Amino acid sequence: MSRVQLALNVPNLEEAISFYTTLFRTEPAKIRPGYANFAIANPPLKLVLMESDAEPGSINHLGIEVESTDDVAEATTLLQAAGLATEIEEATTCCYAVQDKVWVGGPDATRWEVYTVLADANDAAPPQDGCCVPDVVGISLGRTLEQAGPCC
Repeated sequence: MSRVQLALNVPNLEEAISFYTTLFRTEPAKIRPGYANFAIANPPLKLVLMESDAEPGSINHLGIEVESTDDVAEATTLLQAAGLATEIEEATTCCYAVQDKVWVGGPDATRWEVYTVLADANDAAPPQDGCCVPDVVGISLGRTLEQAGPCC
């Protein structure tokens, strides 16, 4: 089986393990001092966490594409039940597609989206600044999307 591997620097391994266990609904495959990895079957992914003083959140954002809006709603329910701040976008045009999605900010400032593509949007303008990522960290601090920063 082929899968993508993502290696992330995290400032607090315990917090990161807790967050990613909730997000992916699976326990780590291996935990060592300053290190953990997850072998995730769905979506196929090898996620590596390394406790580090390096700049957290150096990746722009990460995402999980799901089959349907019902799957996005299920993810939203799961994340909110875990007490995580979420930002829901419905029928939003981003990256040349109409999408339903939920954003959540991880404990290391990495922004994640769980999304489904509803339709192609070939004439949509390219996102400004290269992405359509709201500042979920700002949102989790009680600011609105507009106060937290631009979406695109």
